[in-house]
Amino acid sequence: MLIRAIIKAFIKNHRDTADASVREAYGVLSGVLGILCNLVLFITKLAVGLFIDSIAVVSDAFNNLSDLGSSLVTVFGAKLSSRPPDKEHPHGHGRFEYVASLAVAFIIFGVGLQILRSSVEKIIAPKAVLFNPLSLGLLVGSILIKVWMYSYNKYIGRVINSGVNRAVARDSLNDALATGAVIAGTVLGRYVDFPVDGLLGLVISLLIMYSGFSIAKDSVNLLLGAPPDPQLVDNICSMVLKGKNVKGVHDLIVHDYGPGRVTASIHAEVSHTLDIIDIHSEIDEIEQRIEDQLGINIVIHMDPVREKPQKAPGERSGTLKGAGIQPGDIDKAK
Repeated sequence: MLIRAIIKAFIKNHRDTADASVREAYGVLSGVLGILCNLVLFITKLAVGLFIDSIAVVSDAFNNLSDLGSSLVTVFGAKLSSRPPDKEHPHGHGRFEYVASLAVAFIIFGVGLQILRSSVEKIIAPKAVLFNPLSLGLLVGSILIKVWMYSYNKYIGRVINSGVNRAVARDSLNDALATGAVIAGTVLGRYVDFPVDGLLGLVISLLIMYSGFSIAKDSVNLLLGAPPDPQLVDNICSMVLKGKNVKGVHDLIVHDYGPGRVTASIHAEVSHTLDIIDIHSEIDEIEQRIEDQLGINIVIHMDPVREKPQKAPGERSGTLKGAGIQPGDIDKAK
């Protein structure tokens, strides 16, 4: 894969994605690649659109110009989110990445509105679109570039868990589909009388606006504090319950301060008869195991509970008083 070769060439210690400086390097690299690709696409599509007098192609060009702005936001977001904690932000600046995603969404939505207006004007006063094989060839080439941009942003988004890159990947795929629709419309426009070009511009604008809305919704949810992923909850509870002396867990709270900056707390129920030093050592080991495997800084609070007296033969065995989630409950739920 080309992006892996580029990452290996330009990012030192590229495998250590838990390191803030490495995450920043990934973000800056993806932003710079986006700026270069979108600049080429904007110039190419604008020239083609003006030459064949197509509002759909010109709209697509300015969509790429907005993507260039999104790439700039990606670079600044990577720089700002990697800043270390300070007095005013003790948990770091990781949520700058969510703010950057929101800014990308606003840019995308604004461009969609502008294209919507231009498309309506073209529908009201349609003009013939010139057919040119060279121009169509350039548009096909732009689709290939956008597909590659989708691929590398999706890859980087997965590697560093970046909402910005996932948003840009989604937008790149939308751009590829929109340009494909423009090509189909340009060819179809030669054989029909109704304003295909303007209608395609209208469809593209609605697609762009929907993409912007979806990205904004995801970013706002993260900024406001969306519920944690159920799979993450299961993983944390399962790892705590694997402790030899842990009888149940409850009151799990997860705080997301940005990718790689997740903290959590949970109550673990243990027998009141255990030696406090031994159980504290076991809890410390569980906390470290969760940090190593899930990248979450977790605090486990020990809840000593009394075991109910043994039942007489034939009666059901007792459980811990006040127990929450107990060993086996998660597997049963699944």
